[in-house]
Parts: sequence; structure tokens; C-alpha cells
Amino acid sequence: MINRRLILAGLAALSFASSASAEDWRTKYPEITFAAIPAENGSGVVERYTPFVNYLSKELGVKVTLRVANDYAAVIEGQRAGNIHIGYYGPASFARARVTGVKTDAFVIDVNSDGSKGYYSVFYVLAKSPYQKLEDLKGKNLGLVDPNSTSGNNMPRFKMSQMGIDPDTYFSQVIFTGSHENAVLALAQGTVDVAANWWNNGDDSNLTRMLTKNMVKSADGTPLKKEDFRIIGKSDMIINSPYAYLSDLPTDMKAAIKQAFLDAAKKDPEAFAKLSDGKNKPWESISTEDYNKTVELIKFVDSLRKKGS
Repeated sequence: MINRRLILAGLAALSFASSASAEDWRTKYPEITFAAIPAENGSGVVERYTPFVNYLSKELGVKVTLRVANDYAAVIEGQRAGNIHIGYYGPASFARARVTGVKTDAFVIDVNSDGSKGYYSVFYVLAKSPYQKLEDLKGKNLGLVDPNSTSGNNMPRFKMSQMGIDPDTYFSQVIFTGSHENAVLALAQGTVDVAANWWNNGDDSNLTRMLTKNMVKSADGTPLKKEDFRIIGKSDMIINSPYAYLSDLPTDMKAAIKQAFLDAAKKDPEAFAKLSDGKNKPWESISTEDYNKTVELIKFVDSLRKKGS
């Protein structure tokens, strides 16, 4: 009888402790901030992520606020300051955060429709142009995305280095457009002659997603199609983008966040599908160490800049 009472009392204590622990992190963090890199324009980010942020709020039991980052560095610095609890990074911007001392841990990764977990950096030109390879573009204008973009800056610079091209001296201008969408628009409207961007496959890229939304027009307003663009260079595969939370968040809080992401495709399929226009499969677990090669990539690109300075 005594043993039974002791066991019941112990179970009750464990249950209370678990409940108190869950209550503790919600009391300490009644509101958390989620931020995403500006892969598209600000209104596009808001439209894409608002349903998911609403799902997170409901699932976690605390208010989740969406922050639209002005640039890739804003997510890095927001997590450094502890103002952004969950960040959606590009691989290189996550690596940059780690290299510069931000205490953040990757916990889930995007998964493509075919189950792969990688994508590519490509160089686009207009199909009507005479350019067939990068070597044809000496003295022309190059459109990149952001200094911390993997497919829009770091991997293109790595690729060009392999070809013996220093973009800052080879091209007339190297223009950072601020987002992948802006890079495509700069090319479409003739501001640049070649532009770097991300590409999963022929039917899934930033370009195809923009075309679906009728966003791509020439300088005179003529709507453009996929056939109006030509890829003249493609990188090796890049590991997909991670979601990362602050390392020093409570363990049970991080577990709850990760589980909410892993359950999202099942519990709120509409909100999940909106994030990738229905292209991606459910998130899968990932670790910070899986981005070690990307850390090597940005260190290499940094070394190129130092040589050129």
C-alpha cells in the first residue's frame, strides 16, 4: 500500500514538474519572433508566411510575430541580439551567423518535391541575347542577390573563381539587387545582362514561381515566359536552407518548436503548402554540423575578397 502510494505520488510529481516546465518557458517567452530572409519582396514574404506563423502561434500556445527582414544580415544580427528566436536562413547566411559567433542551431531543412535536400545556383541570360557562356559577358553587367546569399553570391563567386573570373574586374558592374526576385526583374528589364539565382529543377525555381504569379515583364511591360530565359551556367548542388532557433532557448521550448515544424504539413497542410507553392515535402530534421561545408564555402569566398582588396 505504501509502495503504491509512493509510486502514485512520484508520478504526480513528475506530471506536475513537466507541466510546470512547459508553463515556465511560455511564461518567460509569451511572444516569440520568427524572421525570414528576403528571398522575395516584403509583401510576398508576409503573404507566404502569415498562415504558417498563425499555425505556430496556435501550436505553441504563445504569440509568434513575423518579422520581414530587410536583408540577409538582418536575420543574422537579429539572432545575435536575441531579438529573433527562429530564423529562416539561406545556407550561407546560416554559416555566416555561426562563423561570426551567433549562437543558433539548425533544426529542420527544406525538402524538395523529389525528396532531395539540395538546390543549385544558375546564371540566367535572356534567350534573345547572344550570350551562350559567361566568357561572352566580359564588360557587361552582372546581377547578384545579396552578399550573404548562397545561390545569389557565394556560390556564383566560387564558380567564377574556378573559371578564373574575378567578377569585380571582369564585369562593368556587379549589382546587388537585394532579393532573388529583384535579380530576375533586373535581367528581364535590361538593368543587368546576366543574373544569378536559385534553381531546383526545370519546373521549380525562383523564375518559375515568379512566372506563375505573372511577375516577370520586360522594360516595355511585355509579359515574359520561361522560354525567354536561358541558363548558361550551373553550380554543384548546395544543401537546402535551414530553420534555426537560438541555442540558449529552453530545451523543452526548442523541442516544442521543432515538433511544430515537423507536424506542420499534416496539421495545417494549406499553410505549409503556401510556403513553397505546394512544391516541398514535409520538413526533416537537420543538425548544425550538416552546414560545415557551407562554412568552408564562405571562408573561401572571404579569402577571394581579401586577395582582391
